[in-house]
Amino acid sequence: MPKLKEECGVFGIFGHPEAANLTYLGLHALQHRGQESAGITTSDGQNLYTHREMGLVSDVFTESTIENLPGRNAIGHVRYSTTGSSHSKNSQPLVITYSRGQLAIAHNGNLTNAGILREELEKDGAIFQSTTDTEVIVHLIARSKEESLVKRVIEALTRCKGAYSLLFLTPEFMLAARDPYGFRPLALGNLMNSMVIASETCAFDLIEAQFTREVEPGEILVVSKKGTESFKPFKNTKHAYCVFEYIYFSRPDSHVFGRNVYQVRKELGKQLAKEQPAEADIVIAVPDSGVPAAIGYSEQSGFPLELGLLRSHYVGRTFIEPRKSIRSFGVKLKLNAIKEVLLGKRVVIVDDSIVRGTTSRKIVKMIRAAGAKQVHMRISSPPMKFSCYYGINTPTKEELIANSLNVEEINKYITTDSLGYLSLEGVMKAVSNHKSLDQKESFCNACFTGNYRIPITESKKGFKQFHLFDR
Repeated sequence: MPKLKEECGVFGIFGHPEAANLTYLGLHALQHRGQESAGITTSDGQNLYTHREMGLVSDVFTESTIENLPGRNAIGHVRYSTTGSSHSKNSQPLVITYSRGQLAIAHNGNLTNAGILREELEKDGAIFQSTTDTEVIVHLIARSKEESLVKRVIEALTRCKGAYSLLFLTPEFMLAARDPYGFRPLALGNLMNSMVIASETCAFDLIEAQFTREVEPGEILVVSKKGTESFKPFKNTKHAYCVFEYIYFSRPDSHVFGRNVYQVRKELGKQLAKEQPAEADIVIAVPDSGVPAAIGYSEQSGFPLELGLLRSHYVGRTFIEPRKSIRSFGVKLKLNAIKEVLLGKRVVIVDDSIVRGTTSRKIVKMIRAAGAKQVHMRISSPPMKFSCYYGINTPTKEELIANSLNVEEINKYITTDSLGYLSLEGVMKAVSNHKSLDQKESFCNACFTGNYRIPITESKKGFKQFHLFDR
């Protein structure tokens, strides 16, 4: 499996003398949500200043680039392409100058009707500079006849379907918006009387900001010198929090949808051990995302947790690969088995998901080559059978191994002695163990069930709603 791609991350701060530097740090904390490009836009009260490039946060920004981003207000973005190709023109924040002045926008999510809206706008004379669905929102705002930006944003978002957690910045104020379903997380915090907004609370921890609350689904916040105003202009609807934010995407130290991610993943592992026991000597994880669930599995099963696979954290975006001399080079570059841990052992290996199955197969072979006696794969989520259209880069349905093979067939393909998935009921039991969440109705599980909360619409021109493993 190539791992799923973590969509995007947004960060904003209003009213702090080190706005650009703190946004840089906030984006660094959110780097796991997107590694293709990074950008920051600041405001000094009169003008907007932007720097954005392809690459990691630490590569895109230097001391000199931060110094050239003046002002007390800023928004930032890290990106992995869901709609729009991997290209510098699609990096964010997008910045425009229109009849009402300057505007910057940063977006985490995906509009399911972006193709249709884009086609309508182009027929009406709109000229697009990028291939992102975010630019569709910009055009809708610019064409609105409403007087205030808030009303323009409301009018634009009323036409948009899908998932969005948005940050806007003008020279005077910052605006945040979250879709009525709440697919993607968005949190509000405070730092020395400066308002901070981020995709995840781990960004607050780094800059020592205090978490206040989540931006509510369907809420629009306007942050200015006057304070913070809240608007709820959209019709109430059942929430559809992305369950994969808990299973894989969010950082374990974040609080998302009312709970700590690490604790949820441990609970997933415990539930997995109850549903899918195995006769084994040790439990190991596929690092790093499988570690919390493996800890939970170990605690529940009583089998000791060992470090059987070591992950390299220094794999860059590109690497010169040998042509034929090293088999399974890509996996070996990232992971290596510890023979002394695995030799002669019956091993339970815990991972969060199987996408295409190719990497799982290579990992199993690596563990067997290290001398494992038996290999039992346990997955802390149900079989993934359907694509995501709400801001996650997944393969097409036909490319997902669980869409065409049953569990026993997948077990045979990846060459494990046994394979066990956590049931959907088990997932919901683990993630919903909280008084603020009302079980299945609060979560989107379309990648497992095909039950899409928002109908998927396609443009007549075949505009791609998201790009599937472009690289």
